[in-house]
Amino acid sequence: MNDVAAKGFNPGLMVLLLVGGLLLIFLIGNYALYLYAQKNLPPKKKKPVSKKKMKRERLKQGVSAPGE
Repeated sequence: MNDVAAKGFNPGLMVLLLVGGLLLIFLIGNYALYLYAQKNLPPKKKKPVSKKKMKRERLKQGVSAPGE
């Protein structure tokens, strides 16, 4: 019993704690950056829709395009 207590921490446990801690720090950092980006970065601009795509969408919906 005394021999086990004198050895200290299990090396496997130390590696597990180290990897787990790094993973936790990484995830928390990513979440913090995500929140910062949501507040401070401008919204992404949408690409303009081409006339051809608009015409195709209207035909899908059953609405005829003007001039047809």
